[in-house]
Amino acid sequence: MMILIAGPYASGTGGDPELMRRNLRRLEAAAWPIFRAGHVPMIGEWVALPVLESAGASGPGDPLAEQVMYPTAERLLQHCDAVLRLPGASRGADQDVAIARRRGIPVYFDLAEVPGVEAEREAQPAASGRPFRLA
Repeated sequence: MMILIAGPYASGTGGDPELMRRNLRRLEAAAWPIFRAGHVPMIGEWVALPVLESAGASGPGDPLAEQVMYPTAERLLQHCDAVLRLPGASRGADQDVAIARRRGIPVYFDLAEVPGVEAEREAQPAASGRPFRLA
């Protein structure tokens, strides 16, 4: 399955880029267990942020973001088989859940609910804490 990981990104950050990066890392922490279970993890920001950059936007606080961020998640949900809703206040993640329910797409609220993910927390692969870079 392709599983959209939904949760807070900009919510509660006051536009602080470091807090948004931390929120994205929290979303990304669910990617490995989902992938390891045989699924394809997807996060809307993985698509929306490069689209914003290519459009010349200054970042998620740019007025153009409203035309990109939520619509990207909505378009992705046309291709996703499930949603994993992580805890935390998020208007966008709540919208993702509502869209998924309208379309009859399963919504999971805990990583352990995702088919194939072990009930106990999966060990994360060794990581430097730095983003991956392609050489």
